[in-house]
Amino acid sequence: MKYQMIHSCIRVMDMKKSEEFYQNAFGFEIARRLDFPEHKFTLSYLKAPGGDFELELTHNHDQEQPYQLGNGYSHLALGVDDLEASHHRHQEQGYNPKPLKGLAGGPPRFYFLADPDGYLIEVVRND
Repeated sequence: MKYQMIHSCIRVMDMKKSEEFYQNAFGFEIARRLDFPEHKFTLSYLKAPGGDFELELTHNHDQEQPYQLGNGYSHLALGVDDLEASHHRHQEQGYNPKPLKGLAGGPPRFYFLADPDGYLIEVVRND
């Protein structure tokens, strides 16, 4: 039996702000949006160009307080060929990426930044 990862879901406070972040920061495209006003929620599925995996953003219309991420969630990860250019771009966009880091003091391989709801995204140098 073969399984394929199809999506991961995060809950967001402001759908438009979150969609714009993923579009501007990473070039994601909205694959589809499903609105369920009678049930008070909206789903937006975002994909990186050329990829199949989707990030599902869920906006619950009646959520008034920011979600508590807890200490179990860690991060999403995206690969990029030019890590330094990506880091510089995210700095220029005002996303306040953390400094470039390497594993166990090694050469720079990744950095983190947070989306509008505080979810961490790790940007990793492609091998």
